[in-house]
Amino acid sequence: MTKVEGLELESSGRDVEFYQTQYSLLSARTLAERVARQLKLAKSEAFFAAHGLDNGDGLLNSTDSLGTLSKKELDKREKLAVGFLLANVSISPIRGSALVDVSYTSSSPKISADISNTWTQQFIEQSMARRFASTADARKFLEGRLEELRMRLETSERDLVNYASAKDIVSLNRERDTDGKTTSERTLITAELEGLNKELADATADRIASESRLNAKANRELTPDPLIINGASAQLRQKRAELRAEMAKLMVQFEPEYPSVKVLAEEIRVLDDGIAKEEGRLTNREAARASNNRITDYRAALNRESGLTRRVNTLKKRFSQQQRDIIQYNIYLREVDNNRQLYDAILQRYKEIGVAGIGSNNVAIVDVANIPNSPSSPNLPFNLVLSLMLGLGLSVVVVVGLDQIEEGLRDPSQVNRLLHLPLLGGVPSIPPENIQEMMSDTKSVLSEAYFTVRSNLAFSTDHGVPRTFMVTSTRSAEGKSTSSTVLATILARTGKKVLLLDADMRSPSINGLFGLQNDRGLSNYLAGEDDWQNLLIPTTNDFVTILPAGPAPLVRQSY
Repeated sequence: MTKVEGLELESSGRDVEFYQTQYSLLSARTLAERVARQLKLAKSEAFFAAHGLDNGDGLLNSTDSLGTLSKKELDKREKLAVGFLLANVSISPIRGSALVDVSYTSSSPKISADISNTWTQQFIEQSMARRFASTADARKFLEGRLEELRMRLETSERDLVNYASAKDIVSLNRERDTDGKTTSERTLITAELEGLNKELADATADRIASESRLNAKANRELTPDPLIINGASAQLRQKRAELRAEMAKLMVQFEPEYPSVKVLAEEIRVLDDGIAKEEGRLTNREAARASNNRITDYRAALNRESGLTRRVNTLKKRFSQQQRDIIQYNIYLREVDNNRQLYDAILQRYKEIGVAGIGSNNVAIVDVANIPNSPSSPNLPFNLVLSLMLGLGLSVVVVVGLDQIEEGLRDPSQVNRLLHLPLLGGVPSIPPENIQEMMSDTKSVLSEAYFTVRSNLAFSTDHGVPRTFMVTSTRSAEGKSTSSTVLATILARTGKKVLLLDADMRSPSINGLFGLQNDRGLSNYLAGEDDWQNLLIPTTNDFVTILPAGPAPLVRQSY
């Protein structure tokens, strides 16, 4: 018998992969579609209303005058229902156990309970249907094999019957073993030969008995012929036998001359004479008739034996021919047995596969979903705590992010470490209204800071302060003009002539720091005026000359 295992072994329930697979199947789209069809959610206005969707939203169309929906609208509603189911169902495995909590969230308690219960029930039915469907290919294959084997079995049985009919082989009964193979088979000739052989043995025994009677000696005392013994003679013989037995007992203890022995001997002699006289009374006619009867019986037994012998010999010849025919007959018979065994085995396998997995399921509902008495959300305390935690977490993330994004330098020591450039010095931030006053004071904090910058510039090259250098910044209003003016003034104090060029064409301010006009300057030279010396403007400091930015060029805009 073939043993068919279930789709899922019992040992597989202990595997992590098995449980993960079941969790995925519990949240599969196919299961949601089964639930939607079972509860007819596509036609349930209450279901869509429980998820905040009604006809006024424009996503759902109303039914017609007959209360029916079109095929297109029904498909649309079914897709929406499946989407709502997948978005609101919750599959929560219980840690440390094989239990799973299935819950559903909506604004309707009854709909939520109905969907949860239907979800688990449909999962069980889907599991059983999956087990049955997994054997569909095997059943289809076995059906083809069964049909093929059935035809082969019919053909082999037909060949066996046709051959037996052609060779006059009549089968009376067959014996098969536990495997279905034919171990012995009785044919008509075999049964007939067995019967005649038994009759021949009986006839031979009768002939021998008749022959023995015919050839027996005439000693009636020792071997009397029953045909010539009448009733009186039989009684006398019986009495004589009793007396002889009694005398034999006495002879064990006494001699022949013992009186009792002598008396018994005389009685036996008298009985012998009586028996002889009684048998002598038979006429010669009766003796001849008895002899004729013995001869007739002997001849009848001999004829019967001869006839049976001839019939047995004839059957032996037929049996020998049949034995030669039985060889091919057994070939056909073995083919029939093999085809029948194959057909029975495949049929048994087909029956077992047809019921494999049906009725056996390792999934059961422990507790059904009840209609809740209170809503599961919103939970105000939980939401407040969650909002606080999220706010704190988001604040930390923003602070850390801004700190990572900020690329400014807060400490002068970061210049050399981050930019890999030497630091010339640090300049304090001075209000604009105090810059002129502090620039004129050589002992002010501003003058001291820029003097340090000038000294560092002097040590930056082997020939002292660079003959030409540029002051710039990453953005506006960072002190470019102030730094340029102060550095020029400090360099002039050392007796060096300084040409200060204002190249800030958008917002020129050098001329303002010296109290000069900006009607002519760098823009004129850039515009094509070659006499740049006429563009220079002396300042109150004899060692400082400036080249203002000049008037801003006009930009023609076309519309």
